[in-house]
Amino acid sequence: MTRPSLLPRPVRVPAALLAALWLSAAGETRATETGLRKVEDLTIYADARFHCAFPSLVRRPDGELLVAFRRAPDRRLLGEKGVLHVDPNSYLVLVRSRDDGRTWTKEPQLIYSHPFGGSQDPCMVQLSDQSIVCTSYGWAPVTADALAKLPAGTMPHYSKRFVFMGGYLVRSVDGGNTWSAPIFPPAAAGETRVDLVGRPLPAYNRGAMCEGRDGRLYWVVAVRGATQLMVSGDKGATWQDAGVVARDAKATFGETSLYETPKGDLVAFMRTGGLDNRLAIARSSDRGRTFQPWVDAGFQGLPFYALRLPDQRVLLVYGYRTKPFGIRARVLDAECTNAAAASEIVLRDDGGTADLGYPWAGVIGKNRVLVVYYFNQADGPRTIDGTVLQLE
Repeated sequence: MTRPSLLPRPVRVPAALLAALWLSAAGETRATETGLRKVEDLTIYADARFHCAFPSLVRRPDGELLVAFRRAPDRRLLGEKGVLHVDPNSYLVLVRSRDDGRTWTKEPQLIYSHPFGGSQDPCMVQLSDQSIVCTSYGWAPVTADALAKLPAGTMPHYSKRFVFMGGYLVRSVDGGNTWSAPIFPPAAAGETRVDLVGRPLPAYNRGAMCEGRDGRLYWVVAVRGATQLMVSGDKGATWQDAGVVARDAKATFGETSLYETPKGDLVAFMRTGGLDNRLAIARSSDRGRTFQPWVDAGFQGLPFYALRLPDQRVLLVYGYRTKPFGIRARVLDAECTNAAAASEIVLRDDGGTADLGYPWAGVIGKNRVLVVYYFNQADGPRTIDGTVLQLE
């Protein structure tokens, strides 16, 4: 049964009002009611030859920033009518900054290129031992003749030009300079589909997993419109199914970011279908053994990422794919109980089309936050951009 929306409608702050809050007549910035002050927007990576999207961010112990993203040719330059999020030449790369995001390496470093097709959405998490785990998933290009010969249970997509390959993980123990061979997780419970050679479809998700205070990795994966929790006790080498996060007869869930609160609750922020793109939240208070019934937070966004701020509050960032296109945020309490009531902050409202968003965030420098996302203006090249916020 679809859950009703809880709490009053959130306040949407117009861009002009935010400008008045952030900028004085002398051009100086002011703090908002949330204690956040916008400092600047910046471009992290841009190359007009490529469609760049779906970034993630980690900050190394020495302060170095790593931003990973998916890069593929901009097919419009090759005569195509538009750009797709599935491409046989998409692969995972990263760039670095050693000065809190002011400058970035110009040539991306390869993380992984799948030998059978394109890779999507590199989602990095830095573990307590300083290793980095990066999840992804992929699509294999196929011809019409080959499609008819594939095993039953494969998942064709994009005009039946590609077949889904499921998810995988790679791991780095040297700050992202080198990466392991891919680790293929088992299929999640309830998954009946197979990959292009007939093996059970490896679990997958776009969104942040989290390392719990118990040292285990918690990962919410997508299973045919529902979400399932998987847990690893060996830093992602092996995985066990831990049960259902959210399932509904009408709504669908996916692209989930998971967050652990100071009290130890696991909070899943889920992108939805069938709910007008509104956020759904599911919570576990017993280390993921069970999740409470999901709730409709009442506001649009897709997808979401939650960052713990130095004062224990949580910055929730998300893409906004309804005009005016851009990036938005809310500041939640430490236990993430007030998502629907928290005021909405417009970080960007100058996007050219809905092909943007997928933000990630990290604390940088002293009381500053960098929000990274992919962006376009006037339907131009897709770039990896960022917004710097000051905590006051």
